[in-house]
Amino acid sequence: MNVPAGPRNVNPHRPFFHYLSNVIKRIIFGIVMASSWFFIIYLGPFMLILTVLAIQVSCFREILNVGYNCNRVPPSLPFFRSLCCYFLVAANYFLSIETIAPHFDDIYKNYPHLEIVIKYNRFISFCIYFIGIVLFVVNLVRKHDLQQFKILAWTHTLLIIIVLQSYLVIANMFNGIIWLILPSSLVILNDIFAYMFGRLWGRTPLIQLSPRKTWEGFVGGIVGTFLSGYLLSNYMCQYQYFVCPVEYYQTGGGIKMMSECTLGYLFTPTTYSLGVVSINFYPFTYHFFWMALFASVVAPFGGFCASGFKRAFKMKHFGEVIPGHGGITDRFDCQFLMATFVNVYIFTFVGNPSVGVIFDKVLGLDEGRQVEFYYLLKDMLQDSYLLNSTDVS
Repeated sequence: MNVPAGPRNVNPHRPFFHYLSNVIKRIIFGIVMASSWFFIIYLGPFMLILTVLAIQVSCFREILNVGYNCNRVPPSLPFFRSLCCYFLVAANYFLSIETIAPHFDDIYKNYPHLEIVIKYNRFISFCIYFIGIVLFVVNLVRKHDLQQFKILAWTHTLLIIIVLQSYLVIANMFNGIIWLILPSSLVILNDIFAYMFGRLWGRTPLIQLSPRKTWEGFVGGIVGTFLSGYLLSNYMCQYQYFVCPVEYYQTGGGIKMMSECTLGYLFTPTTYSLGVVSINFYPFTYHFFWMALFASVVAPFGGFCASGFKRAFKMKHFGEVIPGHGGITDRFDCQFLMATFVNVYIFTFVGNPSVGVIFDKVLGLDEGRQVEFYYLLKDMLQDSYLLNSTDVS
């Protein structure tokens, strides 16, 4: 006769220890990531670019795997995954030359073959891309063509959301490392303060998609982001390493980065005396305010969107690369949105195209239009009293 088994001996403390273990793991790897971030900043812009590209590829791979799993793409199509990687490489080729090459024009002009590749970049990129479309059509399988078209659309969506926005991060950096580090740090600080305030005092649910998000954590994140971000902003404004535009030049010993620059008005402080205390106010603080506002109020909705995406596909994390945190995408779901905002903000309110970029465009005109441009510029400068007629022969 079978005797029914009695109730299992369940350890009532197991949920607590499991929670404590996750918290400790999260803190330890958070410290590791923060230390790695500081070390990468110390290594300079080139290493920052490589880090952004590595994050881009990891996020692309994680979300592409979701597409493969939900669309049940059979393993009998091994070449199709390689084709997705082909489009990733093609997009990186095009965007890297469009974004990075203009900042090395004094260097690549010494190499005629490289200059030709850069000059005809758009045509070459189009040819590379269209080869991918031809390969896609040739490898269509009638039984799985619907899944193949879904993954093609999935791939192109990732090229816009992940790849394009990663190059906006890099483009921001060339205006000064502060335009990359500060926005990224504001998102991280907001995440930390929102987590702390939510855990300690969170009671009121904020959004249905993320039941753990609370109003207390949301408001605490805003306050913490502004206070800590202001201190960080003021600290970074004091060092040319952070505020100077990133420029490289070629020397006999190789390629070097400009270490000094003439500071613009954004980073020229005004000193205010309050009794025995003197405070340096940087005009950059006005721009910091809008970045902090976006990082603490709008950017979290990028995380909420990612949470909704994971719930829709019944996932807890995008991956398990970072113990206690999930995948790379789980940590950088708000960063790409923040980078896009900063890029649009710089273009609209701050940045001006460099003289070198404008001059290169003028050189691309034919001789007649170059002369026309010269007279238009001369007349405008004379009308504005910036140039005397006797100064131009």
